[in-house]
Amino acid sequence: MLVLLVLVLGTPHADTFVVQVASECPVVATNGSFGLTLLFNKLPLVCVDPQGPPKFVPCAGGGPLEKVGAKLADTLNGDPRWGERLQKRGGVCTQLPPKVWGDTALRRVPPKIRVVPSATGNARTPLVLTCHVWGFYPPELNLAWLRNGLLLDDPQGPPGTPPIVPMGSWTYRSEGTLEVPPPEPGDTFTCSVQHPSLQQPLLEDWAPGLAPRLSLLVALATLAMILGLFLFAFGFWRYQKKLPKPGYTPLPGDSSAGSPCASHACL
Repeated sequence: MLVLLVLVLGTPHADTFVVQVASECPVVATNGSFGLTLLFNKLPLVCVDPQGPPKFVPCAGGGPLEKVGAKLADTLNGDPRWGERLQKRGGVCTQLPPKVWGDTALRRVPPKIRVVPSATGNARTPLVLTCHVWGFYPPELNLAWLRNGLLLDDPQGPPGTPPIVPMGSWTYRSEGTLEVPPPEPGDTFTCSVQHPSLQQPLLEDWAPGLAPRLSLLVALATLAMILGLFLFAFGFWRYQKKLPKPGYTPLPGDSSAGSPCASHACL
């Protein structure tokens, strides 16, 4: 810091300045990586090299102070006290994820799964099924496709080798695709996912036509329409039953139009 103060205060017309130190520990990192930045008037000056043993380097985009950042980084790297601070900071960041997420060796989060079809425009394989799998931990996953309950051979490799991508929330996502030839009546395609958090494979079916959820909604809407028509017909029938019989003329103020005629109420 003394070097920075000398460099700044030694310049002509030195004015007010602010020096800040910002540090962070990614809670999704398990290797003790961390960030530390020295800023001068909100301009990044010195950073920590994320590759290899922690050391100070000039921040990229330092502008006119980039040379000052390089000199300051060399000075801090030569001070053993700052080296000890970096090592302690790395140790703190190594201990942080277990405190936030618990014992990662025992952590199990089951995956969620969904099959989405898409048209290809190819007559030989008119559809591509994509099995989306997300929100699982640890990043170990086996994915396979079945047709009518029988395992399909994947031309791109054996089952269980889908790409796994971190989601940034200590969970992962993946997906597998299947090119579908023209399906036959009654065909059912199934995405099967195996994960350490599951006692048995997680299955998601897809069949030509409406999706199961959409089919259920259509059935419920049809049932509601039939019930509505029945209630309308029943109400209309009751209304017709209460109409006065031919030849009956109610007197003014008579509220019992459907009651039997009284001697003073019928003409």
